[in-house]
Amino acid sequence: MMTMSCLRLHFLSVKLLCFAFASSILMIDALVVGLSTCHPDQIQALMQFKNEFDSRGCNHSEYFNGVRCNNTTGAVTKLQLPSGCLNGILKANSSLFGLHQLRSLDLSHNNFTSSSLPSGFGNLNKLKVLSLSSNGFTGQVPSSFSNLSMLTDLNISQNELIGSFPHVWNLTKLSVLDLSHNHFTGTIPSSLLSMPFLSYLELSENHFTGSFEVPNSTSSSRLETLYLGHNHFDGQILEAVSKFITLKDLDLSYLNISYPIDLNLFSSLESLLSVDLSGNSISAASLRSYSYFPLNMERLVLSGCDIGQFPNFLKTLHNLELIDISHNKIKGKVPKWFWTLPHLLVVRVADNSLNGFEGSLAEVLVNSSVQILSLASNNFKGPFPDPPRFINLLNARNNSFTGNIPLSTCNRSSFKLLILSYNNFTGPIPQCLSNFRIVKLRKNNLEGSIPDMFYVGASIQTLDIGYNQLAGQLPRSLVNCSRLQFLSVDNNIIKDTFPFWLKVLPNLQVLTLSSNKFYGPMSPYDQGPLGIPELRILDISHNNFGGSLPASYFMNWEALSLKMNEDGSLYMVYNKEAYKNVYYIYEDVIDLQNKGLFMEQVKVLTLYGAIDFSGNRFEGNIPESIGLLKALISLNLSNNAFTGQIPLSLENLTDLESLDLSRNKLSGTIPNGLGSLSFLAYINVSQNQLKGDIPQGTQIIGQAKSSFDGNAGLCGLPLEQSCFEYSVPAMQPKQEDKEEEEEEDEVLNWKAVAIGFVPGVLFGLAIVKLIASYKPEWLAKIIGPEKRKHR
Repeated sequence: MMTMSCLRLHFLSVKLLCFAFASSILMIDALVVGLSTCHPDQIQALMQFKNEFDSRGCNHSEYFNGVRCNNTTGAVTKLQLPSGCLNGILKANSSLFGLHQLRSLDLSHNNFTSSSLPSGFGNLNKLKVLSLSSNGFTGQVPSSFSNLSMLTDLNISQNELIGSFPHVWNLTKLSVLDLSHNHFTGTIPSSLLSMPFLSYLELSENHFTGSFEVPNSTSSSRLETLYLGHNHFDGQILEAVSKFITLKDLDLSYLNISYPIDLNLFSSLESLLSVDLSGNSISAASLRSYSYFPLNMERLVLSGCDIGQFPNFLKTLHNLELIDISHNKIKGKVPKWFWTLPHLLVVRVADNSLNGFEGSLAEVLVNSSVQILSLASNNFKGPFPDPPRFINLLNARNNSFTGNIPLSTCNRSSFKLLILSYNNFTGPIPQCLSNFRIVKLRKNNLEGSIPDMFYVGASIQTLDIGYNQLAGQLPRSLVNCSRLQFLSVDNNIIKDTFPFWLKVLPNLQVLTLSSNKFYGPMSPYDQGPLGIPELRILDISHNNFGGSLPASYFMNWEALSLKMNEDGSLYMVYNKEAYKNVYYIYEDVIDLQNKGLFMEQVKVLTLYGAIDFSGNRFEGNIPESIGLLKALISLNLSNNAFTGQIPLSLENLTDLESLDLSRNKLSGTIPNGLGSLSFLAYINVSQNQLKGDIPQGTQIIGQAKSSFDGNAGLCGLPLEQSCFEYSVPAMQPKQEDKEEEEEEDEVLNWKAVAIGFVPGVLFGLAIVKLIASYKPEWLAKIIGPEKRKHR
């Protein structure tokens, strides 16, 4: 019987092994789909290259999508990795440098941080295209790059490279060169500008200095794109640039030239279509005269140029599609003729002193071709005109507009982003909120109720209507807005219970209900756990919420249980192909009480974890499960009626910067673990019933005395009361009680995972016992390395 059992187990093991092997073959087949022309040793080299790195961020099914091989030889000729695929150090002996037949190599947007550029790239001397941008490469560009004599395109932008200008002038076939966003220094070699095929040169965001010598004859130059912005060139460079008559796209922004730029220098550049002179002073005489720019100019950026009047020369630029004259000192009204430019699509006049529009408000904008319009931070007054018919994005934040939001706003089918915050608008909110992606109407005088007209599939992501005079209830149709990320209705007069029904929204990250008339419990029996999966900020302060919170209250707050390091800014891309690099960045803003002060917080979607329950009627113990929220930066439970002790689990919140438990009925001692929280810049436990020693951590003893006032039994710094003055030492808890408390804390912290963990452990132990009992050695040898490989 034993022999038969062993045979059965042996047969079963073989079947399992075969199944695993077949699965691996299928996985490899899936990876190499489309590589039928590649030689096996080339595929092996590609797999070896991938295995040199941490590739857990890789979409393995797409790894080989960017591979092409020669139909005859089977050699790899093109390799383009998916973005974010590889993490680690690119070593000098990497198998990559054995792919000698490569013609095109794109490793951009990976993470080779702390890697220098290996000289092995110089061995790939058949390369025509090489892109290494956005990888974190450090150090200098090796001289071996000069061996790449076949290169036509070289992009090493957005790294941490240093040193003088790389040795590229031997690359006589080079057409595109991008060195931008690095730390290169020194001057530009004149030989660079003599390269016969160079048409695109981007050197912006470096530390280049001086000027450069222009070849005696530029008639043979093919240079069409030249980006020199954000460097330290001197003024002589302007005259040198003006000799490249083939230029179409020119960026000279933020050169720190000590004198105003005379636009006459560009009169010879008849092919110029786009120019950026931002951050430089412009000659006033140039602005008063008619344009020195060619009449076919399409894109003009003069942001931050100390311009004091609306540029009249724009009247002649009938092909103008984008104009940016933001961050200047322009006063008065926007002239009527400006809106009649026939091809105008993008207008940025933000951060000036403009106060109105010339012409009839009913007609001034409505017939304009503008799609993106930024009027923010000016002095505009009075009613807002009807928006352009094809408007896509409107930002009129921080002005003094009055009256109702125009009804025609709802008749613009392409309208996606509406920002009218910080104005004096009155009347109701438009009924068409579902049509927008972003709506920001914060700090106006809007009244009535929030329209309950959100349809299934609504595209809205951000709805900020805080600081108005809105009443009624939260619209239940918000449950249809599955894309909603940010909802702020703070500082209104909304009367409702807590919206537990919002937990069906899979992307909601920020919810602020503060300073309204919300009421009722936060944990009713029939609603179950709150559990909004992506919630990072919850502010329900200064309402009439009450009741107690169960010990497990914070167990299902998934997003706040994980530390976050993403960038919270969002952007909307302007999708006209000619202006694919034109984008509009906005950041969601929220008012939060942090470190004892009310302040605006930006980039709140992913960088900030905060809970504010202050100014309500909560009672009972603070849930010990609060310690599970590892991503918390700010916690405010002040001005309630919480009792019991401060949870020991707070010491688990290692990123906590602000903790306010003041004005409650808390008793016992302050947990010593709070003294070890190195980021805790603000703590307030005043007006409670605490006693004993104040923990003497660096962050705590540096707090103001007022943070501990109103607790008659507290002693130690920063209070004047010394703990040695107490004649009776504090009672130490019995060892049995202490052990019992520790067991309860441990049970609480692990209760959340135990339900899912125990069955998995039991099943795993059963499998281990089965295999260990018979120990088929050949199976162990095969599974062992595979297991280590995927560790």
